[in-house]
Amino acid sequence: MSRCLITAEEWLGPGPYSPAGLRSLDRRLTHLDPLSFTHQQLLEEAALRAGKMSIQGVQPKLSAVLRVTEGRMALVDAKGRFILKPAHTLYREIPENEALTMSLAATMGIDVPLHGLLLGADGTRTYFIRRFDREGRDRLPVEDFAQLGGASRDTKYASSVERLIGIVDRYCSFPAVERVRLFERLLFCFLTGNEDMHLKNWSLITRADRVELAPAYDLLNSTIVLRGDVEETALPLNGQKRNLRASVFWRYLASDQLQLPQRIVDEVRTRIVTAATQWPARIATSFLSPQMQERYLVVVRNRFSLLELGQFPG
Repeated sequence: MSRCLITAEEWLGPGPYSPAGLRSLDRRLTHLDPLSFTHQQLLEEAALRAGKMSIQGVQPKLSAVLRVTEGRMALVDAKGRFILKPAHTLYREIPENEALTMSLAATMGIDVPLHGLLLGADGTRTYFIRRFDREGRDRLPVEDFAQLGGASRDTKYASSVERLIGIVDRYCSFPAVERVRLFERLLFCFLTGNEDMHLKNWSLITRADRVELAPAYDLLNSTIVLRGDVEETALPLNGQKRNLRASVFWRYLASDQLQLPQRIVDEVRTRIVTAATQWPARIATSFLSPQMQERYLVVVRNRFSLLELGQFPG
């Protein structure tokens, strides 16, 4: 029995991808060859292509298209439909971590693009995500919160959660709807130990003249990667980056800042608790090593308690 690198489901056939995983990429896809590059070669390709592509960031990234008839992913300099992120040279199991965290977000109803893992020529795993700013031949307008807030890559941490709310209110077509979605993502990031959600990891997208939060991306349990004395959030909330407690989220953020009705807050709480029943199994069947799985569980269990959500199911 194998486990699909895309869906993480067990299936009876040989190979790293289940039929359902292949169909999620394209309904015509019947097989997918390993990437034509080793991990080291992918890092070299990312360095060579860095100045030619529109995607940027600290982590090495590559642009790719799916050649369906050939059953392979091909690297391209432009018009890519997928972003590939090979393993980081300094931080452990980043592709596996991101694939898991994005799947946990989906259990909460958070909008996440198709994503998963790809096998490399040397057996290493590379994370992939489908670009959400492409629709047919069109490129949808997307702006990150650094652009919208007048910040730069160098000042992407010089902001606050309160300013995120201001950007949503100023630019979104239906701010009341997007405030709820923002609240859910902020809670999820806290629960899963993501203290690196700076301004460039939030974006707005325009679809059919409606401006809304873009699908979630770069969701990662950075706490288990960095370890040590880490902060709990990239952007301060109520002037705090650590030692955050339930009242900061449920009273200060939800009520005072987002002005959400109690009925909505209760619905979000219920959605989290319900989704979390799936998390232990998903963590246990992820492609993280057993040691990293245990660290992940410890973080989520502790944060669940800090948010006063009751007994964590795992």
